[in-house]
Amino acid sequence: MQWTDEGIVIGVRRHGEASAILELMTREHGRHLGLVRGGFGSRMKPILQTGNSVAAAWRARLDEHLGNYTIEPVRQRASNYFAAPHAIYGVTHLAAMMRLLPERDPHAGLYSVFEEILDRLEDPVLAAPLVVRFELQLLTELGFGLDLEQCVSTGAADELIYVSPKSGRAVSRAAGAPYAGKMLHLPAFLRDLDALPAGSDLADGFALTGFFLERHVLQPRGLALTDERAHFIAALTRALS
Repeated sequence: MQWTDEGIVIGVRRHGEASAILELMTREHGRHLGLVRGGFGSRMKPILQTGNSVAAAWRARLDEHLGNYTIEPVRQRASNYFAAPHAIYGVTHLAAMMRLLPERDPHAGLYSVFEEILDRLEDPVLAAPLVVRFELQLLTELGFGLDLEQCVSTGAADELIYVSPKSGRAVSRAAGAPYAGKMLHLPAFLRDLDALPAGSDLADGFALTGFFLERHVLQPRGLALTDERAHFIAALTRALS
């Protein structure tokens, strides 16, 4: 069994004296692990950093085996993140989110979004809304997508400013007014790709995706939102203030 693909490093751990177990998010083969001989050596270690893009060739005798990777660098972003605290937390958070996907299950669309964020992660103005949208898309990919197109109560498509925490569906201003204290806020930039976050929009966006990630994805697995996510949001807030 063998294949070649492009991938992004989302994790690496030492195996033996100098080899590494590498975890990639690949475009066509999903989240995939493999052994890199000499992965902790002086040549390969800088390449196998979270957030870097690589060209990967995987080979194994049987498909269910761990297999071996041959890796070549494509884009080494990781070193650029050290100048931006929010980027360091961000790449760690994004990698953790990718690990929620089933192993070897392709998600080419999410891969493209992941790659776009990594290319823009140093710029907090660009990165912040992209990460909220990424979390929203991750929910969809995992089967828990939110319906933000029309009001769950009236079917209206205007003035959608809330999301019901029970149904995960949008609610209009008028329909949600009596229950405003129990609703999650729906920031405009999640419905309009050309809109930029303003005021409390980012906080509302992260609160929205965080609520449903915890309920549907993390809690059933005995997990919680990571400290890296909280640090990322805090660092973004400081960078944007």
